[in-house]
Formats: sequence, structure tokens, C-alpha cells
Amino acid sequence: MNKEVKDAKEAIAGIEAGMTIALGGFGLCGIPENTINALVDSKINNLTCISNNAGVDDFGIGRMLQQHQVKKMISSYVGENAEFERQLLSGELEVELTPQGSLAEKLRAGGAGIPAFFTATGYGTEVAEGKETREIDGRWYVLEPALTADFAIVKAWKGDRHGNLVYKGTAQNFNPLVAMAGKITIAEVEELVELGELDPDHIHTQGIFVQRIFQGKDYEKRIEQRTVRKK
Repeated sequence: MNKEVKDAKEAIAGIEAGMTIALGGFGLCGIPENTINALVDSKINNLTCISNNAGVDDFGIGRMLQQHQVKKMISSYVGENAEFERQLLSGELEVELTPQGSLAEKLRAGGAGIPAFFTATGYGTEVAEGKETREIDGRWYVLEPALTADFAIVKAWKGDRHGNLVYKGTAQNFNPLVAMAGKITIAEVEELVELGELDPDHIHTQGIFVQRIFQGKDYEKRIEQRTVRKK
């Protein structure tokens, strides 16, 4: 039951070129910084990355893009990364843009063993091209396939050696869904606590979904866009 590993380098053992990885986070909030940095250092490439966003040029998944480690991005919001834009327009990067709610449900469904689901989101747009559509009770829907990954990588506020996780604030948006979708899930936490310290009623991801966990360090906690009032 002890799922603790020493560090991010040990946690990514088994990730190979050509694999699909899902990464948690919303903007720059709750992204698995340590594990991403370990992937950058590993130089593993040809990866398909599932993530709500693609980081910024010099942080998060943006660092992986700089090193051309990513062949395909499945994302919702990608507007903060100039290198992403350059690679997309030049044809170097394959991109599958997905409505944010649909992306969340794709990950949740994958983790729950549901292969596909119907949603009204995207019907009549490019999102629906090549997909099955069906009229149900007078409304048209698009069949969306679920998403799973070889590895899922998340960041939590607290966790224990059994892999139980608690997220904080906005980090709850995608991390719990990503954690469900991986065949192997890696969790880095700001604080690794003793067994029994987490209130069972406050656990967001149960340890059954997590295979590896470690305590991270040196978190930058950047702000993606800073807006301030004029003096």
C-alpha cells in the first residue's frame, strides 16, 4: 500500500516515447511542475499530451513544447503560449481542440470505464465533423469518445502514502478527473502527511486511483495573467 517514491525522476520511470500522458492543472494553477521538469530533463519525445491548457512559453507544458517533446496536444484553452501557436501554424504540432466541459467529461468517463457519451456541445460546428450524431427527444447530440492515458500526472495540496489526495481551490478543476484517467497515475503533493491525517470526508481523489506519490518542492505558483487596478 505504500506508494511513495523518492522524487519526480523515480516517479516517471516507465514513461516512453510515443505514449499518451494526461496532465492536471487549470491555467498555471495546480500543474505538476516537478514531474513536468523531470520529463523535460528526460528528453522523452513523441508524446501525446492531454491537458486543459498548454502552459506558457517557459513554464509547464510550454517547456516540453520548446524541446519538441510533444507531437499532439488534446486541449481546450491554448491562448497563452506563443511557441504552441508557432508549432501549430507550421504543422509541427497536431492539435485536437475540445470544448472545456467535453474535455472534463471525456476524462471522467474514461476513468469510470464509460467508452463514449452524447453531448449537445459542439453539434453543428467543426467539433462534430466525422463524429456520430443523434437526435434524442428533439435535440441533436454528438458522440464523444472517452479519454484515457498511459500515465496521468497530477498535483495535490496534500496526500498520504496510500495515494489519497486533497486539492486546494482551482486545482480541483481538472486534477481529480485526470487522476482517474491514467493506467498509472503519478501524484506530486505539496505536503505528504502521515496515514490517518487526512479527513476521509475531505479526500478528493481516493488512493485506489494513484500508483505513485512523492512530495514536491520549489513550487513557483506563477500567475498566468496579472490584472491590477490603476493607482
